[in-house]
Amino acid sequence: MPVTTPIQPLTADDAALRAALTDAHLPALLPAIAQLTGDFSVLAPALTPSADFLAGEQGGLSAERQELGRQVAFKALAAYRDGGCKPAPHPTDEQMRQLIDFMTGAAAGEEYVPMLMEDLEGAERDTRAPDWRRDELAPGVSFSVVIIGAGMSGLLAAYRLKQAGIPVTIFEKNTDVGGTWFENTYPGARVDNPNHSYSYSFAQKADWPFHYSPQGVLRSYFAECADDFDLRRDIRFRTEVTSAEFDDARSIWRVKVQGPNGAETLEANAVISAVGQLNRPKMPNIAGMNVFEGPSFHSARWDHSVDFKGKRVAVIGNGASASQFIPVVAEQASELTIFQRTPNWYIPVPTYHDRVAEGLQYLLGHVPHYAQWYRFWLFFTSTDGILPMAKVDKDWPSWDLSVGADNQQLRDMMVESMRTALADRPDLLDKVIPMYPPASKRIVLDNGIWPETLKRDNVHLVTQGIAEVTPRGVKADDGAEHAADVIIYGTGFQASKFLSPMKVVGRAGVDLHAQWDGNARAYMGVTVPNFPNFFMLYGPNTNIVVNGSTIWFVECEVTYMMACVKLILEGKHRALDCKQEAHDAYNVRIDEGNLGMAWGVSKVPSWYKSDSGRVAQNWPFSMLEFWKQTKEPIAADYVFL
Repeated sequence: MPVTTPIQPLTADDAALRAALTDAHLPALLPAIAQLTGDFSVLAPALTPSADFLAGEQGGLSAERQELGRQVAFKALAAYRDGGCKPAPHPTDEQMRQLIDFMTGAAAGEEYVPMLMEDLEGAERDTRAPDWRRDELAPGVSFSVVIIGAGMSGLLAAYRLKQAGIPVTIFEKNTDVGGTWFENTYPGARVDNPNHSYSYSFAQKADWPFHYSPQGVLRSYFAECADDFDLRRDIRFRTEVTSAEFDDARSIWRVKVQGPNGAETLEANAVISAVGQLNRPKMPNIAGMNVFEGPSFHSARWDHSVDFKGKRVAVIGNGASASQFIPVVAEQASELTIFQRTPNWYIPVPTYHDRVAEGLQYLLGHVPHYAQWYRFWLFFTSTDGILPMAKVDKDWPSWDLSVGADNQQLRDMMVESMRTALADRPDLLDKVIPMYPPASKRIVLDNGIWPETLKRDNVHLVTQGIAEVTPRGVKADDGAEHAADVIIYGTGFQASKFLSPMKVVGRAGVDLHAQWDGNARAYMGVTVPNFPNFFMLYGPNTNIVVNGSTIWFVECEVTYMMACVKLILEGKHRALDCKQEAHDAYNVRIDEGNLGMAWGVSKVPSWYKSDSGRVAQNWPFSMLEFWKQTKEPIAADYVFL
């Protein structure tokens, strides 16, 4: 079954069409209708939305203007239907710019247009597919690639390489594809990025069941992609890469794996690490963890055999994962005690758990271009549109609680939301309002379920530190012992320990972990000096905090990786190796950029930083800058072998 959902003819009668339009997202529907019909009069000034992130789902349109928009949309779509569903010719570049300006309020400058156009048209003609093939570029030359991991990044890399006629072997330690969406099966697990943007640009679905899909839906999506891209024949499941070592004399990689049949060594011209950043659970260092008499486990290794009904449950940690599973566990447990080190910022997203409304689902599946424009709206308003809210104002009086006027506005909005939700429980406010700037650590999406959970009679929020785990519970620093039958560790991942526990050895026997010395760095987040033809996806400084979808960023990284492989084959080289000076200059810029963001100047603990305090995870600039820098590699920044 193809992943991309085909658009069906618009056949709804007038009553059904009007009913569907009550669920329509108008800021995206009107540009789609203009493109579909060629009637740009539907883009009336009175219907121009605001692309401000805080303007709301309908772009700040009043109820009266929304009704006007539905009337305009009905008239145009009924005429399109009655005319036999014949689309207008593709808009000119000038018309496309008019559509973009309508949706963004002309906030997208001229330099943004090529990037936005590429993504808009990606679902219809796969704008990022390689325009070359190995047998044409380097006939008779063999070139093979090993990919580590069959999650979102690994599947994409394999698909692009196969499009270019390059054989791949994917090693996956699990029994199926999906990566984090295969491993994290805790109750309540779901994505915090809208599905229409958290998906491959060229494999769009118009029938996502939720706005923000739960784990099972996303696992199914990536499984469908593996089938649709014909990748399963190239994946070796239950096989873990233990080491990769570069052979200087032959310029090839020897990759050691451990699988069902024991240890094995393979050779490849290039290695791609697609293991991600959030794949190794982080257990806390608390005395007595081994003496607890009941079941205990990390949320990323959920023990589904444990029944919480009637049990006293202690949860250590309250980050993004814990914020998702705690409300579910609270409904089952007799008592639930949350041990909170640092409160989170929660941004209100009313639709976070909602299914896509039936009418919107129908329109996305029956109105050509609508799904692309809907993705575009999500893409623009939730990406670079909110980046200024995380930027440091050097003249701001203090960076303790906020780092600038925009950041303060975001803070005020989230504080007011929590105050309203806890109006009947003011005793909780001091415990849940963070005393650090928004975006210093991961902001958690919430539809109101978090404060409602905290107000439950059987839920207790403990903000004292933990002294030790005892055989029958958890003792806090104040000496109080909190009885527990089950302990769940929601303590995150070893995000800054990239590629652990793999051993990677490059030129002249250089060990990658020794070279990093606890501070992972890469050029473009993809390549590292002394490690030729070794590419990382979702590598150092490619995580995004407030601007964009991880999948979109990985698509950029794969584009860059493919261009590097093209350089090698085109130039009849064996390998390329990043120059140290290019790498170092790039990382100086990255470090300076991160110090200009809330997460760089804040002292609050977060997984964004390595043990040294350096921000090893995050990308500090705009999506546009990342897109530009990954379009083509600069050959002068590499040594060719």
